[in-house]
Amino acid sequence: MSLYGMLRRNGISGFGYRSTAEDVTEGLSLTGKTILVTGCNSGLGLETMKVLCKRGAHVIGTARTLEKANAATRSVEGETTALACELSEPSSIRECIAQIKANGTNVDTIIANAGIMALPNLQKKHGYELQFFTNHIGHFILVTGLLDQLTDHGRVVILSSEAHQAAPKDGIEFDNLDGNLSYSPWRAYGQSKLANLLFAKELARRFEGTNKTANAIHPGVIRTNLGRSMNPFLINVLLKMADPVFLKTIAEGAATQCFVAAHPSCTGMNGQYFADSNVATPSKLAKNLDLAKKLWERSEEIAGSVLHV
Repeated sequence: MSLYGMLRRNGISGFGYRSTAEDVTEGLSLTGKTILVTGCNSGLGLETMKVLCKRGAHVIGTARTLEKANAATRSVEGETTALACELSEPSSIRECIAQIKANGTNVDTIIANAGIMALPNLQKKHGYELQFFTNHIGHFILVTGLLDQLTDHGRVVILSSEAHQAAPKDGIEFDNLDGNLSYSPWRAYGQSKLANLLFAKELARRFEGTNKTANAIHPGVIRTNLGRSMNPFLINVLLKMADPVFLKTIAEGAATQCFVAAHPSCTGMNGQYFADSNVATPSKLAKNLDLAKKLWERSEEIAGSVLHV
């Protein structure tokens, strides 16, 4: 079979590489469901919000500022609520959580979509490397802060990436979370994406015995503004090499998170890693339960220290 044919072939779920968010939610009614999507203002987050609203869900869309969240939620048809949630600022996350609780909102699904990628130079927030802090710690604080609001059959969907394979050989450099010992843009990004996977794995373990689920997904390689911090020349070279055969459209990239967030076939599926709307196999490190537990404990320590800043 040709490479093009392989990319068009669907998996066990009935969906595959070229399936779109609309494809995987076709015929579903999400009326009465409340779904939170971080990073709703562009790319995958905006497409996810648009499609889930189209299926009847009430979407809480968060962005770095209320202005961006408002602009995004107003651009789609359906029931939405806009909230600010700057994932590198604990005070903003805390306020987002407080507003959801104050409104008495129960959440059926949390889609941890937002993120930053491959910052060329070391940047920090609250003493930690910025990609690790934003992509993992920010979502850790948000999700754990909303667990009491999660419904009995609630789902948590964490965006990871195949880039988790680029994490350091020991997985998480607990002695270098500030990046001071060494820094590589892609290794740091890989570590943050591995952290996303391990977070989902440990959360899934803690959900055992309930009807709640936590899973991680790889959206695919997509032309979005996620790479806004990368060298523009490098971005153009990579995109020209991959486009059009390998790159997914934004609609295709949003499919897997919409599938795991909403499709009935994912009911009860817990602690899995998905790609192309099918169960996939992550790295060996991503399945290390001891590493997942250690990261959770360290994340709790970090969250506890920064939430009082």
